[in-house]
Amino acid sequence: MEARDVPLPALATEPQFAQRLREHLEEEQLLDGRYRLQEVPGGRVALPVLEEKLFQLRLPPEMPCELVRIQDPVPSRAARRQTPAQKLRDELRRLLGESWSEELERDVPRAWQRHGDLVLLSEDSFRAAPWEKLGTALWETVASALGARRLARRGRVLPDGMRSPSVTLLLGQDSWVEHVDNGIRYTFDVTKCMFSPGNITEKLRVASLPCSGEVLVDLYAGIGYFTLPYLVHAAAAFAHACEWNGHAVEALRRNLALNGVQDRCRIHHGDSRQLELRNVADRVNLGLIPSSEEGWPVACRVLKGTGGVLHIHHNVETLPAPAPPQTPVLRAERGSPEGACSDGEAQHPTEESGKETLVARIRPEWQRWAEATAARIRGLLAELHGQPWRTSILHIEAVKSYAPHVHHLVLDLECRPTLPA
Repeated sequence: MEARDVPLPALATEPQFAQRLREHLEEEQLLDGRYRLQEVPGGRVALPVLEEKLFQLRLPPEMPCELVRIQDPVPSRAARRQTPAQKLRDELRRLLGESWSEELERDVPRAWQRHGDLVLLSEDSFRAAPWEKLGTALWETVASALGARRLARRGRVLPDGMRSPSVTLLLGQDSWVEHVDNGIRYTFDVTKCMFSPGNITEKLRVASLPCSGEVLVDLYAGIGYFTLPYLVHAAAAFAHACEWNGHAVEALRRNLALNGVQDRCRIHHGDSRQLELRNVADRVNLGLIPSSEEGWPVACRVLKGTGGVLHIHHNVETLPAPAPPQTPVLRAERGSPEGACSDGEAQHPTEESGKETLVARIRPEWQRWAEATAARIRGLLAELHGQPWRTSILHIEAVKSYAPHVHHLVLDLECRPTLPA
């Protein structure tokens, strides 16, 4: 355990009095159960006591003891078994004393995000009026219980078109943090940029894609959530990262340098709908939810004339129904003529020469959305190039679910010009 800034108060007594003194302190609720009894110089035993209750200390004269301070107290076995949430609750109960209530207990968070030495609390925590009276003592207690040096609290996402967070720094001066995902370092200002740990499965999937030698266009790059896995792990040769939030652009610049890939990426600061790139991309990432539809025409323009793959993010609503039949997703040979087959099966790329293997199941609403998206993209490409294109549904990935019946999906859509007969 780390050394305390303020030594722990304890009562030191002769060993023959230790048990009686312990019983007395427990009865008076003065014993600090977070720490073990310890031997101190002179062969005496020190019993930790609660600092905030020292004024209540009344000891019978037959228990000779002395108030001492312990710099490095040893946690008790019970304290070591505590979860962080339990430890936080107990520390706050001690801080509040008789003012503790069920209302306050409901207001204590049971989960949070950790970014290095900064803990980010949920927006609905510590909202009851009594907390305000504690001032900085509250935040110092929370930080100590959670092993943090800095604290911040989320608010609602601002309706500014950039999904800017409304985050308040509660303890500490610097709001820049560093987070490591799959060996990739991300740094960002927690009060200016969002970081979604719920997207980790998609970042891992992106990292495993075969992108060697390819050029990527990431239309909604943010701080590099997906740009960096494409460059660092998927071995993309070059990336064009588009982002209109200046705070995210600053974080993206730092993150590219942190991971040593700044020479393989060009940042386009501004509205991606105004992007002037044409015919450059083997792969386009459209990682915007609830919908990336406004970026579809841009994605079609930046795709190479020989085609490539679009990764289209979207929130899809699934209507509740009693045990609906689920559609099998089959592996199929890359380059099948029309995105979805007549029997509704989505296609996956494979090296098994078209051997069909059941690998996953998708919901009918997801399949319908994918097919409608594939048809729309085919139309946009045909209009842009003046010739027919084909689209193949390679994969439908369920990233995470939101409120009931809403899922964040990613459609991997291969797009190729139709060769003349």
